[in-house]
Amino acid sequence: MRRIGMAAIITFTVILSLSGQVVETGLENLMKSNFDLLKGKRVGLVTNPTGIDRYLRSTVDILFNAPGVNLVALYGPEHGVRGEFTAGEHITSERDPATGLTVWSLYGKTRKPTPEMLSDVDILVYDIQDIGSRSYTFISTLGLLMEAAAENGKKVVVLDRPNPLGGVRMEGVVTRPGFFSFVSQFAIPYIHGLTVGELALFLNGEGMLADGIKCDLEVVKMTGWRRGMLFEETGLPWVPSSPHVPHKDSPLFYPATGIAGELYAVSIGVGYTIPFQTFAAEWINADSLAASLNGLKLPGVIFRPTHYKPYYSTLQGTLVHGVQIHLTDPSTAPLSLMQFYIMQEAHRLWPDKNLFEICNPSRYSMFDKVCGTDLVRKEFTKTFRVSDISAMWNDDIPAFREQAGSYFLYD
Repeated sequence: MRRIGMAAIITFTVILSLSGQVVETGLENLMKSNFDLLKGKRVGLVTNPTGIDRYLRSTVDILFNAPGVNLVALYGPEHGVRGEFTAGEHITSERDPATGLTVWSLYGKTRKPTPEMLSDVDILVYDIQDIGSRSYTFISTLGLLMEAAAENGKKVVVLDRPNPLGGVRMEGVVTRPGFFSFVSQFAIPYIHGLTVGELALFLNGEGMLADGIKCDLEVVKMTGWRRGMLFEETGLPWVPSSPHVPHKDSPLFYPATGIAGELYAVSIGVGYTIPFQTFAAEWINADSLAASLNGLKLPGVIFRPTHYKPYYSTLQGTLVHGVQIHLTDPSTAPLSLMQFYIMQEAHRLWPDKNLFEICNPSRYSMFDKVCGTDLVRKEFTKTFRVSDISAMWNDDIPAFREQAGSYFLYD
């Protein structure tokens, strides 16, 4: 087995009440069925540290030790099967130290499984906790997995998990032609309101995989989940889905600043202790920005002045000033437009600090890809007013909600 230095690092998590769990995940329902779906099949598993049961046991170890289940291969998305890689770090294929199984990398030179990677499996199981925002790459991996499975005659089983943002909220432009990428791979809104199981059914049913191909797909549903639930209401333990999404409320902040963060012009808390919760730079007056934002009386949020030095990433080691986002009612807060309101007020207070001039113009491409179009940037930077883009940002939602509704698995 791989050694990890002189001493292993152990993270302690307090689980207050296992009996208080409201939701049973697809994994737990698969276990209750005695793994019948997988018996007699050679199984490949796509997962990461979020693939766990209520006792924090890894899906890898559960399937590897399950009677009658022949787990033969693992597939690692961004950050890896065991979560040992940082954001954007390319991963090479290796062997899992605990099981000895081959781990095929899906975040390196290859992002779509090749025929070689699938040659020894009959069925592919996907068990990853998503965070509900289009730019989070695990759902892109899911889509490519489904395409490869269809092309190679393999079945896909998705073990469903909650959308931490709930299943009601939908926000943002549906990705436009010319702006599809690994951070916006599908024609869905930025906040899509679907569980991974529902999303898989939607992509398959609407012919959104490459060339309209469709795979043999089955979703193992959750029990107890309702569309109005945030993650903290599920009773499920939260495992960091990536290094900068450490807590159960982190998915709420990711869409609030992540798009602006693509400019690398201000600190959004990545590299500090509160990732995605801040908007700060050395030239900002924290009190003025907080007062200006609070004066907008946006629902569900209060902005607090803050000062800190990022330990790494944007503005590393620089004393920055700005605001921390405090959500008082996540159900009403304008999550994905939050960063545009902040940019609006920052530009009004410091018009000489145009973020789109401060940043390297090469960052425009990633900003646009995450937005799903370049029209948002072009329209917003004319006057830096949210009112100029709010209609564009939300116009696609009614039609998408109707389209996606036929794939809902939960009320």
